[in-house]
Amino acid sequence: MEKSSNRETSYFGVRHLQCLMIFFGLTVAYTQRVSFSVAIVAMTDRNATNLDFEEYQWSEKTKSHLLSAFFWGYFLTQIPGGQLARKYGGKITMLVSVGVSSILAILTPFCARMGDWKLLFSLRMTQGIIQGSIFPSSHTIISKWVPPEERGSIGTFCYTGVQFGSVLIMAVSGVIASSSIGWPGIFYFSGIVSLLWSFAWCFLGASSPSEFKWISAEEKIYIEKSLLTSAKHEEEQIIPTKIPWIKILTSVPFLVILVAQCTFAWGFWTLLIQIPSYMKNILGQDIKTNALLSAVPYIANILLTFAFCALNEYLIKRDFIGINKSRMMFNTIGFWVPAISLVLLGYIRTDQSHLALMLLVITIGMNSASALGFLTNHIDISPNFAGILMGIANCMANLASIIAPLFVGVVVTNTKNVNQWRIVFFVTAALYFIGNLLFILFGQTKIQKWNYPKEDQQRRDHIKFKPINMENNAY
Repeated sequence: MEKSSNRETSYFGVRHLQCLMIFFGLTVAYTQRVSFSVAIVAMTDRNATNLDFEEYQWSEKTKSHLLSAFFWGYFLTQIPGGQLARKYGGKITMLVSVGVSSILAILTPFCARMGDWKLLFSLRMTQGIIQGSIFPSSHTIISKWVPPEERGSIGTFCYTGVQFGSVLIMAVSGVIASSSIGWPGIFYFSGIVSLLWSFAWCFLGASSPSEFKWISAEEKIYIEKSLLTSAKHEEEQIIPTKIPWIKILTSVPFLVILVAQCTFAWGFWTLLIQIPSYMKNILGQDIKTNALLSAVPYIANILLTFAFCALNEYLIKRDFIGINKSRMMFNTIGFWVPAISLVLLGYIRTDQSHLALMLLVITIGMNSASALGFLTNHIDISPNFAGILMGIANCMANLASIIAPLFVGVVVTNTKNVNQWRIVFFVTAALYFIGNLLFILFGQTKIQKWNYPKEDQQRRDHIKFKPINMENNAY
């Protein structure tokens, strides 16, 4: 029986299709987010592309405001986004988020011409508001589709779309900006690929196995049985009617996830947004070389993600470590190794571009291990409220994402000053260290009691489940 189950769950099923679609959904969403941080180099320096397109004389302070604008809106809709995803299903909320924001991406060059930085700030903030439900939606869908034993590898694969989207837009942006289309083409590209994904998601996406018409009975039974037996008792799989806000907000295992997510967001967005500027002003790279070199660390991130997933599967299946130790180990790799490389990066001279790139590859590449740590831990501790937990944590994380570029704008008043960049790297390293220390001390993978509120106990007691006969439906 066990061999049959392992064999049959290894092929490509509908749950894998959903995760692949989430992967591409996050990919296109991140092309929209990252496009501005790359395009702003060409928008503020016509000599970067030697093309006759609009050039904007924005100060470093104005640029830092524009770079953080998306996150002001994104911060506001994280918690409501989680509630909407839980109420209406992750499919519709993710569709609206990606589809509507893709239209705004296409309108970005027009808004820059018509209203300069003020209108552009409003547009980017609106994009953030609309995209606020993307991660809560993803977590909600994963919690319904992915069995616990596959959550580490398949769930992590979904979120690799973040890095893939970053790599994609960085890789093509330099070529697009230097072409006859110019920097506006960067926004057109991100908007069009997002629209294409939205059309595909309409037909291929589903919030849960019960909503997908063409799923096999075997796969549906396998998923539902796996999710059912992951709880302490079968009757506890009844979806709670109320959200235990106080217990969630006072839960230590959740709070350390929140801290880890905030420190991760600070480091991730500090590097993602500022690498093009660092490459140009400290390492002296032109727009084409800048874009390609900026993408290299994220290519390493994607490749190492797959390597870490394979290692995680091997260690767990061979019973070398359990899920709890796996979360702690990979989170430590993903936070503390980058902390060390960031400290070293602070001492790189302007003529050591190859060494700087190597350290950036280590920093961002090893950071991928944390996806097997805190990023799926929300689902571990509360499958019923995974989307809500992601909404709360991502809300606070994006507050860090707002502050991070503003902090860089205050510290780095002269973009060619290595000592100022050193402060940025040191602060990021310190936050990585603290975030992981708290996670490994207080983090858990055990489902928390508040996942099943007491007010739903009476309702659960009156519901009886019929046992599922898996004998003829091994999956």
